[in-house]
Amino acid sequence: MSRKHDAIFDDVLSDLDAVPDSSDRAGARFLKRSTAISDRLTGEVEEKTLRWIDPARCRMWERHNRDYALLTEDNCRDLIDGIRSQGQQEFAAIVRPVDDVNYDYEVICGARRHFAISWLRAHNYTQFKYLVEPRILTDEEAFRLADIENRDREDISDYERALDYADAVARYYGGKQKAMAERLEVSQPWLSRYLQLAKLPEAIVTAFPSIRDLRERNARELKPLLAQPDSARAVLEEAAAIGREQAQARSGRGSFVDAMAVMRRLVRAGKPVQAKPAQDGTVYRRAAGDKGISVVQKGHKVRMEFEAAATRAQLSAAFDAYLKARFEGGKS
Repeated sequence: MSRKHDAIFDDVLSDLDAVPDSSDRAGARFLKRSTAISDRLTGEVEEKTLRWIDPARCRMWERHNRDYALLTEDNCRDLIDGIRSQGQQEFAAIVRPVDDVNYDYEVICGARRHFAISWLRAHNYTQFKYLVEPRILTDEEAFRLADIENRDREDISDYERALDYADAVARYYGGKQKAMAERLEVSQPWLSRYLQLAKLPEAIVTAFPSIRDLRERNARELKPLLAQPDSARAVLEEAAAIGREQAQARSGRGSFVDAMAVMRRLVRAGKPVQAKPAQDGTVYRRAAGDKGISVVQKGHKVRMEFEAAATRAQLSAAFDAYLKARFEGGKS
């Protein structure tokens, strides 16, 4: 430092306690700078390091709570249009460094932003870059941060969140729901409902058009039906039948069964079987309005009739109801 600069610096330091004159621009600038330093030292202001990077240098965290494969141009259209209108990404994604020659960071929060920027760059908007805030985080800290950001978002499904919680309770909290609920600052019953959703059999999950259509309330409604062996078997058989219809729809053959219709069919399959008299005998079926078996006994012979369109699940449940009524109801 030159003698001239030394003199200026000493002069500034000797006058720290003085209030600069409003006309003294240098003093005003120094006061503003010292105030900013004071704010940082007291914790009232926190500086963050943000970077503009190529999204191709980021990978998704393997335990990210959003299924990246479900992101499409359509369900990210609002974000794509918003970024394009603003000219840049407004809110930084949270990433952490990785030791990988192919990537610099992994995304903890910001999968949709990553998809939107990647889509824009692939469609002739190469000027856009991915805005990130690098942080050093443990896996448990990364999980909680991602959960806080996405807990109230409607564009992440209940089932995605449920799988994330089920993995986390075992991985980070030793299987203790209470410890996890306290750490996330949520109630135990609320957390328990999501963990119950994650336990749904695969047959029921695939019965829905998409995992995004599967809600926490669906698990609550199905729970009592899945708790009893007879009704559980009927529900799972119906779920398998619906799953085959959904698979055909995915391959372009036929229409999807919407989520409301899926639930109606599953609940109806698990309801107690009702038998009612018919003109030519007794009809056994799973539920009112369902296809069943008409049974007529004449002497030592029993005649059964059913519609050709009845499904295996319907016939199985109806025949079980007949056997129960015949042998447990005192008939010989």
